[in-house]
Amino acid sequence: MEVFWHGLIMAIKLLFSGDREILEIALLTLRVSGTATLIAVLIGVPVGFFLALTSFPGRNMVVSAINFGMGLPPVVVGLVVWVLLSRYGPLGILGLLYTPTAMIIAQGIIAFPIVAGFTLAAFQQLHPKLKLQILSLGASRVQLLWLMAREARLGLLAAVMAGFGGAVSEVGASMMVGGNLVGSTRVLTTATVLAVNKGDQELGMALSLILLFLAFSVTVVLTTAQQRGRCP
Repeated sequence: MEVFWHGLIMAIKLLFSGDREILEIALLTLRVSGTATLIAVLIGVPVGFFLALTSFPGRNMVVSAINFGMGLPPVVVGLVVWVLLSRYGPLGILGLLYTPTAMIIAQGIIAFPIVAGFTLAAFQQLHPKLKLQILSLGASRVQLLWLMAREARLGLLAAVMAGFGGAVSEVGASMMVGGNLVGSTRVLTTATVLAVNKGDQELGMALSLILLFLAFSVTVVLTTAQQRGRCP
């Protein structure tokens, strides 16, 4: 408990003193995880929508793959992305390894099945005749997606929160493809691991608490938007 309280005091000091390094790490954390979540939402929501409202051979296998991906070990994702982006990998020519972009790719892959799975569940909970009713009014596929998304907005916002949570809490893949380079790819999770490995548990606790505060703040914003759409 002593480590916790000392870490809490240090976290407050770091935040209110405007420590430049900590602010840069926190902002990079938000930028990387936020971008990864946005990409996962842009891809995962249409995929979840398609799977919820379409029947085709092999659909159950695709849904099973999505559900399996929701629990995919981040270190495996990191290894695959590292192999793809390494110097002798198929995408090595892009020079993305050990950059924030590589971290965004890894976190996006982790968040995608979470968003798609939650989206699939959200759309499947809608009345099955709603799709036919909207199409009978002459709606296009894009309009159908928009109108049904409005009906499933509570579940979709839950998908965004879950996807962001999976991205921002990830450490293994980010460490592997980002390298935890100071001033470049060091985020709160990797900085915490480094602090603990160096024996500075109080700094590690402080960074962990700052990460929790950041994640909670984003969740509060999304929850507020979600609950405004809740029926009384």
